[in-house]
Amino acid sequence: MNTTATSASLPTRVALVTGASRGIGAAIARRLAADGFAIAVNYAAGAAPAEALVAELKATGARALAVQADVANAEAVRAMFDTVEAQLGPVDVLVNNAGVLQTAPLAAHSDALYDYTFDINVRGTFNTLREAATRLAEGGRIVNFSSTTLALHMPGYAIYNATKAAVEAFTHVFAKELRGRRITVNAVAPGPVATSLFLDGKTDEQIQAFAQMPPLQRLGQPEDIASVVSFLAGLDAGWVNGQVLRANGGVA
Repeated sequence: MNTTATSASLPTRVALVTGASRGIGAAIARRLAADGFAIAVNYAAGAAPAEALVAELKATGARALAVQADVANAEAVRAMFDTVEAQLGPVDVLVNNAGVLQTAPLAAHSDALYDYTFDINVRGTFNTLREAATRLAEGGRIVNFSSTTLALHMPGYAIYNATKAAVEAFTHVFAKELRGRRITVNAVAPGPVATSLFLDGKTDEQIQAFAQMPPLQRLGQPEDIASVVSFLAGLDAGWVNGQVLRANGGVA
């Protein structure tokens, strides 16, 4: 008797994507849904875009859930994992996409802006990683988000870069701390990507200058980054661990 399981009988793997209601996060949610994952779409505020994305994913046949949580709040993150587990199942893939970017010279940063940037970019990643340490399924995947700006040393990015340096440090160390559970921990460091996070506040001239920086002479698209996350979340990346993949068109 043939006892090989069919794809229909195999349990659906679950991916939790933070900050997934728009931009790169939404592109990642769409790509992982197309890869066969059930998707938890995390958002911080404003449910409408997240609910619209969930409806879109469900229309393609995917299982999907919108779940609100401020990743900077440890209790909210714990409750988010509880909700995802109850409604979709244990999390197999965590994508730490949520992040904020406001540029200013270091000396011009207010205490409030410093705290806000570190709360979302660093504390938010810390909170989800700490929860994932006991929640993530055996053989799971964690994909954090750094930035190629860390390698470019551009004026105005000191505080933001400091947060992404912390994320890279988390990535390298946490990969070793999860020894024995077959969980990989990697980071993606995008270059300039055409999303509102990057485009807002920039002139057309500035945007064109960024677009000409890579040898490929264009801005990245959210789908470019989603493809990299798809690789790191999939079976083919099982031997990639503790690494930072700079998806930037060759800019650095």
